[in-house]
Amino acid sequence: MAAEALAAAGHAVAVYDSMASPARKFLRAGIGGLNLTHSEPFEAFLGRYGAAAGPLRPMLAAFGPEAVRTWAAGLGIDTFVGSSGRVFPVGMKAAPLLRAWLRRLDARGVRLYPRHRWLGWDGQGRHLFATPDGQRTVDAPATVLALGGASWPRLGSDGGWRSILEARGIAVAPFQPANCGFDADWSAHFAQRHAGAALKPVVLSFAGRSLRGEMVVTRTGIEGGAVYALSAALRDAIAASHGATLNVDLRPDWDLARLQAALARPRGSRSLSTHLERTAGLRGAAAGLLREVLDADTLAAPWRLAAAVKALPLRLLRPRPLAEAISTAGGVDFAELDDGLMLHRLPGTFVAGEMLDWEAPTGGYLLTASLATGRRAGLAAAKWMSG
Repeated sequence: MAAEALAAAGHAVAVYDSMASPARKFLRAGIGGLNLTHSEPFEAFLGRYGAAAGPLRPMLAAFGPEAVRTWAAGLGIDTFVGSSGRVFPVGMKAAPLLRAWLRRLDARGVRLYPRHRWLGWDGQGRHLFATPDGQRTVDAPATVLALGGASWPRLGSDGGWRSILEARGIAVAPFQPANCGFDADWSAHFAQRHAGAALKPVVLSFAGRSLRGEMVVTRTGIEGGAVYALSAALRDAIAASHGATLNVDLRPDWDLARLQAALARPRGSRSLSTHLERTAGLRGAAAGLLREVLDADTLAAPWRLAAAVKALPLRLLRPRPLAEAISTAGGVDFAELDDGLMLHRLPGTFVAGEMLDWEAPTGGYLLTASLATGRRAGLAAAKWMSG
């Protein structure tokens, strides 16, 4: 987006990408459907960015959800609002939009240099790149750095730029996983039997917030949309107290009284698994999770078991590694930047996207803020070069 803004202002633009082809993470985001943005009211949308809502407000006000949809339409890609309020391209795929975008950039003279990994600056202040043909230096009157965070390093964003900027005295908040799964250290039996199972609908509750959605059992713990939405609070609680307890309602459409009555029916000679399935519709991973978490006395007491089904205390021990996270928390402190995202310490150098210290849940918020900050940096770079 920065390249588009600069090219539209009449500047010659070169894009250097460490990967063999551009926008690998953008394409990865499109697996399962490219969620471009969200249709909720602006103030609610802005609130998803938490502490970073303040610095991001003017950028998202200038290029928010409706602007994203208009931009996509300008590339020939129509969009629609799904039942959850999320906005997708018709056809759901990322590749058609990316191809149209690259064609437009090419038509505007933007040059793309793949397999160029940024290494920082040489002694003369020129950009230094590692290429298949050896190191290369590039001089530029203005630079927009959009090197990503530290999640999905195999797609190019490994956070290697952090030490380079810190060596220049620029404050960078430590990287943390965002929109991530968590470890619960299952028993080998439970992990082998239920890894990959999706529990839905469930209601997850933590720190006064409850969300209805999906929770997926993994080999080591849990992941899924509802988990990701609570991941920042869970991550921070784990860091503060070496663990966090997530309450899981396995039967959100049943009230406690109905569940108690169902589970209190005589069990007779039936196994616990059969009893749970026939009386309360709890089967597979849901029933397995009850056996994994609860003690024998609770499983044998219908009233206590019913209460646990409505609020199963799941102890989470650690977030999954940063490389597995959907996105990254941490990055360049906004205090290091002016309103155009130019570094105070490095005039002519701008920063955008996940390099900045912000995080947001999935749902179109990540991509929208990346586009909005890229646009702001590109416009500011064009203005800076024009004096």
